[in-house]
Amino acid sequence: MSRKVMVGLSGGVDSAVAAWLLKEQGYDVTCAFMRNWDSLTNDDILGNPTLDDPVCSQEQDYMDAKRTADALGLPLLRVDFVQEYWKNVFERFLDDYRKGRTPNPDILCNRYIKFDSFLEFRDSQGFDTVATGHYAKMGSYHGHSVILKADDRNKDQSYFLAQVRKEVLDHVLFPLGSITKPEVRAIAEKLDLPVAEKKDSTGICFIGERQFRQFLSNYLPMKPGIIYNLPTQTQVGEHKGVLYYTVGQRKGLDIGGSGPYYVIGKDVETNVLYVTNQEHQDLLYTDACLVSGINLLTDEPLSGDMNAKFRYRQADNPVNVEMIDEHTAIVRYPQKVRSVTPGQQAVFYRDDMMLGGGTIDNVYQGSTDLMEMIRTEGQKHV
Repeated sequence: MSRKVMVGLSGGVDSAVAAWLLKEQGYDVTCAFMRNWDSLTNDDILGNPTLDDPVCSQEQDYMDAKRTADALGLPLLRVDFVQEYWKNVFERFLDDYRKGRTPNPDILCNRYIKFDSFLEFRDSQGFDTVATGHYAKMGSYHGHSVILKADDRNKDQSYFLAQVRKEVLDHVLFPLGSITKPEVRAIAEKLDLPVAEKKDSTGICFIGERQFRQFLSNYLPMKPGIIYNLPTQTQVGEHKGVLYYTVGQRKGLDIGGSGPYYVIGKDVETNVLYVTNQEHQDLLYTDACLVSGINLLTDEPLSGDMNAKFRYRQADNPVNVEMIDEHTAIVRYPQKVRSVTPGQQAVFYRDDMMLGGGTIDNVYQGSTDLMEMIRTEGQKHV
């Protein structure tokens, strides 16, 4: 009897090819489309109806998923996680922004929706395993399932899986882990799949092609304030709301004069955005950070020398990890790393194996709390 697998079919080319690969490997495959965002109801809550706004086109994605499933001769289920997504992803996303952080909702979506609510749905439908079109691999370490980097390092998405619970890994498949994106496109074209030439989705589903700042202002109203050049202790412009900027940002600051300028910090309480010019870029570099909410994905202690990514597509950084308690660590990188950002995820690896990840709470230069130093020095002159 073949193993029953439920594949999350998004309406894109990656999940389509993942479903076909599993079918070719002899699995009993059923597809399921997850509806996570109600673009009409959610955007209407604050008086911003989008009845004529085709931006978040989940219905189009569903139709693409249906056409793909039909082309592959596979059944397609549809499941609604709108409430779960709002509570566990979107509200947390907004809460982090209110605190002046830069969160990553894709990591929350994987943790709470694709590998939590979706697994509960799998159980209710009598399936053994779920599969997705993520570029990652499953492996084994000391007899337990672990997540490995994908062979296609340009597309590797293991970073986004750092908060998935260890307990679910025995019930997950990543069919694309050993092939490249060009190979995926080639397979889809050879099969003449209806999504073979569909563009990859970018950004966050509920934002779509809209400007991020415009979308966020519907939920977190803009509050203009000053932009302060910390090294020269001068005001250099006015921002549209500190919540909409992130550490390391260069574009979209609208600062005239001799640039470029880079965001080095922000103070939500005083509504001040701190920047530096190119001459003082050293303020963008830190050598340690505090990481909390660490999710462990192996039985190996998260301690000592290893590699870490502090954002997606970043090269591995050699680090030393010292656990403070079960889920909190000081992470040191004496070679210094640019724009390590509170709210983002620090994800830890030994070779190709992902050990886990947690949220960056604070950053340091030596023994100096960089964010506190920026706020204290800036407020002396504001």
